[in-house]
Amino acid sequence: MHEILHILEHTLLETVRLIPFLFITYLIMEYIEHKTSNKVKETIQKSGKFGPLLGAIVGIFPQCGFSVSATNLYAARVITLGTLISVYLATSDEMLPILLTESVSFSTILTILALKLIIGIIAGFIIDAVIKLTKKEKQEEQKIEELCEHEHCHCDEGIVVSAVKHTINIIIFIFIITLVINGIISLIGEKTIAHFISKNILLGPIVAGFIGLIPNCASSVILTELFIENVISMPVLISGVAVNAGVGLLVLFKTNKNIKENLRIVGLLYAIGVISGIILQVIL
Repeated sequence: MHEILHILEHTLLETVRLIPFLFITYLIMEYIEHKTSNKVKETIQKSGKFGPLLGAIVGIFPQCGFSVSATNLYAARVITLGTLISVYLATSDEMLPILLTESVSFSTILTILALKLIIGIIAGFIIDAVIKLTKKEKQEEQKIEELCEHEHCHCDEGIVVSAVKHTINIIIFIFIITLVINGIISLIGEKTIAHFISKNILLGPIVAGFIGLIPNCASSVILTELFIENVISMPVLISGVAVNAGVGLLVLFKTNKNIKENLRIVGLLYAIGVISGIILQVIL
């Protein structure tokens, strides 16, 4: 019973901290859709050429809430795919707080953050450039109205009410899925996961990438602790935390109606994280 209560408490705290990010994001999206002119909307979308740079900078902050916000903005086609990926790659959930708490050297922390930032920026710009060159930029748009239908709310009720309804719908979904994931991780045990990755050190980036795909803060905690204990190297850590977009991936499958596209995004994110880790192992 104590373990169950602990899982519930951890899940609740993990979910509640996302509410401000979700509400502000939906409020902005509603405002853009209902209160601005088409010219302003086009300007926001065209500014996407600088999106990967800004996305990586914002994503470097230790909060998976930014990946959630970016996911919602991408689902409404306010930002580009390159910007979304740059945020995913740069964000690292609980990594930074743990590194600071464990008194890891400042130079090491800066190196890790700088590498994630660079990977996010480069990957984001390349993705947007490739999409533009292959003329696949005309992606199917999903307007706020379609998101309203998907979430069974009514946008004509006002931007605040609509934003609140969107937030409630998403937060319930996140809570349920996160609760299941926390339960599974608790059942398997973090030590078991750590033992597995330590025994596959040569395949570090590949294994770390799979762990990083777990849409939960536990994955970044496990990887960071393994790095601190010198079980895995910095390149392996970066492979895992670069792929770790927190609950952003959960929200992606909830808000973006194109399932095949979502799977491609996950595959692309994983490939970039693993390849980056392998390259860094050769260089460093």
